[in-house]
Amino acid sequence: MNVIAAPGALCGPSCAAVLHGATVLLRPTEAADIPALAAIRRHPDVRRWWGGGDDLAAEVTDDHLDAETPTFAIVVDGTVTGMIQWHEETDPMYRHAGIDIFLDPAVRGRGLGPDAIRTLARHLVDAHGHHRLVIDPAAANTAAIRCYAKAGFRPVGVMRRYERSPDGSWHDGLLMDLLAEELS
Repeated sequence: MNVIAAPGALCGPSCAAVLHGATVLLRPTEAADIPALAAIRRHPDVRRWWGGGDDLAAEVTDDHLDAETPTFAIVVDGTVTGMIQWHEETDPMYRHAGIDIFLDPAVRGRGLGPDAIRTLARHLVDAHGHHRLVIDPAAANTAAIRCYAKAGFRPVGVMRRYERSPDGSWHDGLLMDLLAEELS
């Protein structure tokens, strides 16, 4: 994986890098990415899991500007195809990082999701010193769970009534993790 500094990234040095995977390029999101990312979030297969209000562009902008959750555009052949973000628990007793991702359904099935996840995971281990990474898809999101497993994440357990759905009901989440030494 090659890492190149990205001048002027909005979230500071914590995400000011361009990361190269086998197929994907991850670069800090830019204001110009917001319409494309909002359009992807609007797709029913993405919105089902990510939710969102009437103004998805505003929500993507908020994600883009949140310095505590650095966001990267997932770029394939020059086209923004999704977003991946990370956060970290900084308490020394529990220090770890978490990842979240969405990908345009039109490009699924090509290994781009696992590539993006592995690329960011490698960066979090190598550049930020994390020994453990977590991801927490809805327990019913079998496509995401398969993707995360391909990237090396393992199920830890079901978190009952973990997240509220757009209709107000609660659904279970699946906690998955990956230890640094398991990253391939």
